[in-house]
Amino acid sequence: MALSGVEDDKKHEAFVFPKFVVMGHRGFGMNMLQSPDEKMKSIKENSILSFNVAADFPIEFVEFDVQVTRDGCPVIFHDNFIFTQEQKDKRWKNLSVESGYKDDPLCTLKDAFVKVKRSQGFNIELKFDDNIVYGEEELCQTLENILKVVDEHAENRPIIFSSFHPDAARLIRNMQMSYPVFFLTNGGCEIYADVRKNSLDEAIKICKEGGLQGIVSEAKAILRTPSAITRVKDSKLSLISYGQLNNVVEVVYLQNLLGVEGVIVDMVLEISEAIANIEVRNEEDDEEDNGRKCQIMFGEESKKVSISSNGGIAFLTNLVPKTT
Repeated sequence: MALSGVEDDKKHEAFVFPKFVVMGHRGFGMNMLQSPDEKMKSIKENSILSFNVAADFPIEFVEFDVQVTRDGCPVIFHDNFIFTQEQKDKRWKNLSVESGYKDDPLCTLKDAFVKVKRSQGFNIELKFDDNIVYGEEELCQTLENILKVVDEHAENRPIIFSSFHPDAARLIRNMQMSYPVFFLTNGGCEIYADVRKNSLDEAIKICKEGGLQGIVSEAKAILRTPSAITRVKDSKLSLISYGQLNNVVEVVYLQNLLGVEGVIVDMVLEISEAIANIEVRNEEDDEEDNGRKCQIMFGEESKKVSISSNGGIAFLTNLVPKTT
């Protein structure tokens, strides 16, 4: 199934990424203003500059949040600020001046299509406020405004849609068949009143009922229950992950070997280069361990971890806090 532009009348056709994919979170990475690492706050997230800097590295997609202003303009912005276009221009100018980032103004969805390198794929997260109950008519109007921009400017750019909102994900799939739709979930790492958001099994159910193509899960949820990967695959769904654990090279690589198909990361430079340069050396284990050991080569450093053995699963789960 193509990522871009070819109409697909088989709503439940399985989707598979052609290779393990790395996606830049909000472009070149989410801003962390309290971080001692200057890279986490030097380039403004969700900006044209951030998207184009990310595109210079061997990644397939940038991920960003799209909302629609009250006057119908799809904008790229993470926090729950929905302005009119006039208010947006004034507010964003002030944000640019006050932020101290290596500057680039925040942008509309149209800006991204026009100004970001055309080879760079877009993972468009449909952003809705968890504290608001949206009617179907309101959701449809919002999605129509987004689809209008996509239809006018996408050309052959690879695109996927994703959303934490179950109904928005279902509706965007019903409204178009050209691009894959993924349901976003933290897999139970936080609990919501809407039970559909609270587990990977609920996510699988939403995808199967709505004809969605895959799941984007918090990495912690996957690592806590690696058996869920099999259930996702048995349902003919793709699986990618997000979260701060994805900034650890070994965690990303282990997810790859366990069947996760891609990761959304903040450390775009480090993770993309590590994945591109990884060399795997399989070694026969002794009779007491029927798994296999893989040597992860990154620069001059190497680490050995047992992947399919009980030790490998223990390595994964030990990385994940027991409490949310």
